[in-house]
Amino acid sequence: MKISQVAVQLFTLRDFCKTATDYADTLKKVREIGYEAIQISGVGPIPASELRSIAEGEGLVICATHEPSVDLLADPAKISEHLAVLGTKYTAYPYPAGVDFSDAAQVDTLITKLDAAGAVLQKAGQVLAYHNHAHEFFLVDGKPLLEAIYARTNPLYLQGEIDTYWVQAGGGNPVEWCAKLKNRLPLLHIKDYAVDATGKPFFAEIGYGNLDMKAIIATAEASGCEWFIVEQDVCPGNPFDSVKKSFDYIKGNLVS
Repeated sequence: MKISQVAVQLFTLRDFCKTATDYADTLKKVREIGYEAIQISGVGPIPASELRSIAEGEGLVICATHEPSVDLLADPAKISEHLAVLGTKYTAYPYPAGVDFSDAAQVDTLITKLDAAGAVLQKAGQVLAYHNHAHEFFLVDGKPLLEAIYARTNPLYLQGEIDTYWVQAGGGNPVEWCAKLKNRLPLLHIKDYAVDATGKPFFAEIGYGNLDMKAIIATAEASGCEWFIVEQDVCPGNPFDSVKKSFDYIKGNLVS
């Protein structure tokens, strides 16, 4: 992994991206930390052309986005146009809003729609990935539902955006999941998992939790991962301090 492949997920900095001015200030700070790429998510109603021009002005690549779940499945052509304006080919389905994973019919519908949306993006030279949380590790016939999502979709139409924290939270093994998605893992959310003195889990900066980040990165690289995206859903203090702490650890310990 090269440092140029390390991005920050703007959802971590969402409270500082509500307006174009705030977004510009945030990207300046992100670039000063050392990041060379961002994933767009959680930003305010800022035109795509402005999001792109501000990023380019700071020398930042927009490596991917998260798009609203409903919009992505209902109107993938519109999402494709949005990605084209941003100048990125990757997006991820962020969260199965309103889907009851215990209802087989709802799961079938989700999988069918993911495949169909991915086909629209693939035709435009773009890529749809799936971002997991813990509930995709709900067991169906003894196997995590996440396995069914990948098994029943065309790899050309649905790729992976494994989230290491949520794999761990769901009882899975992040290293094994990076291996499972060989040649199907363009994006990786590197997110550390820690527990407090009572055993309660919390989001930690990279290198300050319990996950074997070296093994995760090495396995993801072997699976063809292109972007390693730092995300921390909840930070203990100033999120800029957290994303800097993660970046400094990555630069000092994980990059080649």
